[in-house]
Amino acid sequence: MAVREPGQPIDSVTLSVINNALVNLCREMGTAMMRTSYSTIFNEGLDFSCILFNRRGDLIGQAEFCPTMLGSAQYAMKWTIDELGYEAFEPGDVIVHNDPYRGQCHMPEHLIMKPVFYRDALWGFVGNIAHVGEIGGMAPGSFAADGTEVYQEGLRLPPIKLMRRGEYVKDIWKVILTNHRTPKTTWGDYHAMIGSLKVAEARLLELLDRYGPERLSAAADQLLDYSERFMRTEIRAIPDGVYQAEDCMEDDGITDRPYFARLTLTVRGDEVIADWRASDAQAKGPINATFVVTAAATYSGLLHVISDDIPLNSGCYRPIRLITTPGTLTNVRHPGASVGGNTETHPRLQNIVLRALAQAIPDRVAAAEGGTACNFLFGGTHPETGEYYTNYHIEGSGWGGTALHDGGSVLCPENGNCRNAPVEVFDSKYPFTTLSYRLRRDSGGPGRYRGGLASSRHLVVTAAEVTISTLMDRTKTRAWGLFGGGEGASASILVKRRGETAFRRFSEAFGTVSDSKFTRITLCEGDEVLLSSAGGGGFGSPQDRPRAEVLDDVRERFVSPEAARALYGVKDDGA
Repeated sequence: MAVREPGQPIDSVTLSVINNALVNLCREMGTAMMRTSYSTIFNEGLDFSCILFNRRGDLIGQAEFCPTMLGSAQYAMKWTIDELGYEAFEPGDVIVHNDPYRGQCHMPEHLIMKPVFYRDALWGFVGNIAHVGEIGGMAPGSFAADGTEVYQEGLRLPPIKLMRRGEYVKDIWKVILTNHRTPKTTWGDYHAMIGSLKVAEARLLELLDRYGPERLSAAADQLLDYSERFMRTEIRAIPDGVYQAEDCMEDDGITDRPYFARLTLTVRGDEVIADWRASDAQAKGPINATFVVTAAATYSGLLHVISDDIPLNSGCYRPIRLITTPGTLTNVRHPGASVGGNTETHPRLQNIVLRALAQAIPDRVAAAEGGTACNFLFGGTHPETGEYYTNYHIEGSGWGGTALHDGGSVLCPENGNCRNAPVEVFDSKYPFTTLSYRLRRDSGGPGRYRGGLASSRHLVVTAAEVTISTLMDRTKTRAWGLFGGGEGASASILVKRRGETAFRRFSEAFGTVSDSKFTRITLCEGDEVLLSSAGGGGFGSPQDRPRAEVLDDVRERFVSPEAARALYGVKDDGA
């Protein structure tokens, strides 16, 4: 292959080959991480992203894992470079960073990165951002659902070295493992992340051997510029205008009141301005979003309505400008709590972006998704091993209907791309028995295109004691429909103590302020939990849904005969 001078443009075929190589490098990183990790949130949930940066800290490659980390991928690496300085990086170093006030999303997400040197010169960085399932703090599983400050949320790490020139920095490892409730799992998951970086480094060095460092850098820069041009072209196809939308979080776990996020989205030529300054003041509880979470939600919302051929790198975010006010729901100020901002507030913000865009491009957006991951966390002493354990479980909700099809059922929020742990894995690893796991009939919002269905999971405790926490939303509110579509069903978490005959809300059984956000509730053997996710909103009038499709829904038990008659106007349920 002929080698061009570094400053010359690289042909489009070679650029495409290089872009695919960078993305595949990240995919291989993720596969290695999934197969070697200890916790179910990694190997089953896939709650991580794998990324590649150039020397400046620009994102130049990303695999299709977790979009919620787009914002931190944009900012955390550059923050690390600014804070440590280039002179701090040496071959064999591994750096860890989870500080939400230094460009990260929330405390459980850890950015672990490795500088890549080629012929003794720093070329770039490989990294992954992953949800470490237990990092200390006031609640097992590290979701302080009724916490009021960052110090209750776990061990906070500025950018520091885990490895220095290939050797363990033992004092740092001691501090981390001492503060995590399940140090063996942390050890295993950290090493899965580090191992994936070694895979990525090896593949990147192969590309550097093939193309040379100057040419590969030039290709990465051209890909950044191409993505910017691509995004600007897509934005120009959206009608100019000022579009407003809002939605709320139902409460913050501390005060029983809603908190609103409000967006003014301005489309002007080939740029977008997302102004979130009208949002409510930051909450006392942990539903606040960091700036990078709001950025990621804005990026994700826009990416949902453009071509999926665009290379995902820093270039495609250049035409998008964000405006926020520190100390609000969309830009938390220290020491505000924010662990729920990334999992629960993020999908709400993303849906607000789509709600605003529905006024401009109604045929390219979806109704609201259920929008809650139903974060269910628990821990205790395992009855079989005698060792302490924790687990972070997420549940899928319904997605919203679109102008083309029904919403998907029982999918984790769109900001995550994560997966539910299978019942077989859940029951074999933890002291619960799943009595049933099913779709909730009539939970999808009615419409010409129906909202996706929610799930219901019925659990019974099989250990002497289990300490549980929950951080979820949509138990008082519902996913909104579009253009005549109906709302999806609300979520809920209920408890039935051993010997009782009926399920109750946790506020009734344990006196919690919130029915969806609470920590450190002790359940005993024989107690039961009924965890129900939220349904997606419908798109278009239910009266326009063809009778045959409604009857199919009835036969599949997605829609009841009563709902078919009352909501869809079908006189004969066909059953």
